[in-house]
Amino acid sequence: MKRTVLLHRFVPAAASALAVTAAVLVPQAVQQSSQQSIPAGGVAVQAAKHHDDFVIVGHRGAAGYRPEHTLASYELAARMGADYIEPDLVTTKDRVLVTRHEPEIGGTTDVANHPEFANRKKTKMLDGVATTGWFTEDFTLAELKTLRAKERIPAIRQHNTVFDGHYQIPTFQEVIDLSRRLSKELGRPIGIYPETKHPTYFQQQGLALEPELVKVLNRNGLNRKDAKVFVQSFEVSNLKALHKQLRVPLVQLTSSVGAPYDFVAAGDKRTYADIVSAAGLREVATYADGVGPSKDQIIPLDAAGKLGQPTSLVADAHRAGLVVHPYTFRVENSFLPAEFDSSAVQTDSGNLFGEIAEYRKTGIDGLFTDNTDIAVAEEAESR
Repeated sequence: MKRTVLLHRFVPAAASALAVTAAVLVPQAVQQSSQQSIPAGGVAVQAAKHHDDFVIVGHRGAAGYRPEHTLASYELAARMGADYIEPDLVTTKDRVLVTRHEPEIGGTTDVANHPEFANRKKTKMLDGVATTGWFTEDFTLAELKTLRAKERIPAIRQHNTVFDGHYQIPTFQEVIDLSRRLSKELGRPIGIYPETKHPTYFQQQGLALEPELVKVLNRNGLNRKDAKVFVQSFEVSNLKALHKQLRVPLVQLTSSVGAPYDFVAAGDKRTYADIVSAAGLREVATYADGVGPSKDQIIPLDAAGKLGQPTSLVADAHRAGLVVHPYTFRVENSFLPAEFDSSAVQTDSGNLFGEIAEYRKTGIDGLFTDNTDIAVAEEAESR
């Protein structure tokens, strides 16, 4: 039986734009922020009295409005109405799971400004690609806590840079604690949707993510069928192993290009395209409960950069008993199909409402978004 966690979004009337602003002032902040760059006034109201089975995942939190993978970002996504917040998991030298998009942290923290860590900069092979920078597994948790997060794509999200230097790197446990606090405050369960990042790479470092993930979920009483948890991975072998250890639903992530790195490392010639074939999805259903494809695997873009004809992926996945949660829906023109661009300026906000509406017509069961407020508002309008 497939285990689908379906949550309701409900923000009490008192949690208006003031509650959204409060997400800036989380305990991990280094100093108080003063009402800067509050996104989409009144967005919390969009989440009020909302009851639906469609799953909205705050991708890396509310990454469209705060530096990603910070407690401020996760909190803001929850207050905007996200059903789940999504922490990407990497590990420290002392085996503590922390949340970063990649093990290399030069682009998402101020580590380059710390002379005491200058000698930690090195080049490593990350999934077969030579990557130079600073890596979480070369730092203890105490050392990582001296760093501060910064915006990953400042050329596109310059407004987020006002929060650079204000937030620490959270641990997975801190994200769980935050979800519990907000669940109590908001009167609805805020789920977590962790991703194991580069599992083969960390196994090669002697720092496998999976034992620590299972340990943390067990310690928090979250390794149970009714827990508000999904676990996801772009690799296959670690999901198959976790299938034997976890009772929560698992999601196989896929990409429109390439192959799972564990396949590459093992000499397996299969690609992500093979995984999302009808036969591939039936195999996925033997160890996972859902699939998280790149959105262009559901509706490819044509030569003009506009939405083309939908593939059979959603129907094939549903026939296999899998839920479908595509990624990533973002408001900036640079990430939108051409027909939803608002201008020729790539950093301008376009018609994300329209893009989400087109994808919902395909029958998807949820989505990952950097702009939870817009996804929640679109869903409300669609009813």
